[in-house]
Amino acid sequence: MAIAERTEQTTQGELLAKADRFLAGGGLGLFTLPPDVNLVIREGHGSHVTSVAGKEYIDYHLGSGPALLGHGHPAVTEAVSAQLPKGTTFYFLNEHVLRLAERLVEAVPCAEQVQFTGSGTEATFFSLRVARSLTGRPKVMKLEGGWHGMHDYALWGTVPARPSDYPRAQPDSTGIPPSIGEDVLVAPFNETELVVSLIERHAHELAAVLVEPLQRVLKPEPGFLEALRDVTRRHGIVLVFDEIVTGFRIAWGGAQERYGVVPDLATYGKAMAGGFPMAALAGRAEVLAPLDARRTERTNLAWASGTLNGNPISAAAGNAALDVLSQPGVYERLQRTGARLRRGIEESGRRHGFPTQALGEDAVFGVRFMENEAPRTWMDLQAHDKALGLRWGVELLERGLLVNPNEKFYVSIVHSDEDVDRTLEICDAAFRAVKAAG
Repeated sequence: MAIAERTEQTTQGELLAKADRFLAGGGLGLFTLPPDVNLVIREGHGSHVTSVAGKEYIDYHLGSGPALLGHGHPAVTEAVSAQLPKGTTFYFLNEHVLRLAERLVEAVPCAEQVQFTGSGTEATFFSLRVARSLTGRPKVMKLEGGWHGMHDYALWGTVPARPSDYPRAQPDSTGIPPSIGEDVLVAPFNETELVVSLIERHAHELAAVLVEPLQRVLKPEPGFLEALRDVTRRHGIVLVFDEIVTGFRIAWGGAQERYGVVPDLATYGKAMAGGFPMAALAGRAEVLAPLDARRTERTNLAWASGTLNGNPISAAAGNAALDVLSQPGVYERLQRTGARLRRGIEESGRRHGFPTQALGEDAVFGVRFMENEAPRTWMDLQAHDKALGLRWGVELLERGLLVNPNEKFYVSIVHSDEDVDRTLEICDAAFRAVKAAG
């Protein structure tokens, strides 16, 4: 082994030791990789990242989704570099954020106005505050298995091992006041009749229904989103689509365009800002009226402010990203790339004797090992062999694919045909290794 290589590997080991010492949990949140494949990333370019140990990976995590354009896209870096010497934040209006607001209104079917926030968690949290302010009702509903960020109203029935006692659920995190559970109703995704009946029963106290239209890797069954739209409209309940993942990813107009159902309010983040921290609420002007301090008495105002909201750096990145994504053929190619990956992974896994399903949409999907080819609900997904998913994911990491085992594959617009060729070779080798290990 060369001295330089030993030094690089030692450096990564030293950095991981620092992570263990100085970071709570040794990472940046809930998810950390197994020790044998953990890494520190030095840089990313396009669809690839390189660790400080010098190992290159084809990246299918993409920062958990924001890098839809890949890493260091020249249009984004140019826009941000031009703004940096002019100032990073003002807390007042700037041209970049006004242009981005206009672009969002033009692209998002439900949008007449937007409100910027700093993160997806803030966006979904504020969407519920707006709905309660608008309706005067205290309760909200989410769908079991839906991921809406880290605030206290979101973390109920997100990852249960057993069905919730609908409409009640257990909190996913410690530290959440039990009293909040009284105002959060939970129902199973895609169970149309049950969800509608629960909404009907609680309509007098229900301010919002918050749903991921593509829930993790579960596609909505025909008629499910339409039923949510109908019942919420009839009862004056705010229907909120959490499009943090789907927005500008599964179509230019997101899930609203893809599935043909328009909510009252939607939240956006990740791909919208070209890899920079920014999110947004988008909806009809009358729905966002509680945020308007010019026309609403302070006592009736819904507060949704933040120091870095609408900063020109993130807004410039967002405008550049949308310029790229709006070019002809971008989504067609993205979907072709994802479709080839999904089909190839399924064929490879089944050839080696594993019940392999690549579930979701072409631009974002999850590989699950289960016999059911069309799971409908979060509880259906619990039949997935998670231990097998972890072993296979570790094999992928060892061979040069950056993935989060048992989570999503995010596809970028810069993943090349050569990337896909190599990816499918690695996936096949990983299946062979897992099979050989027994």
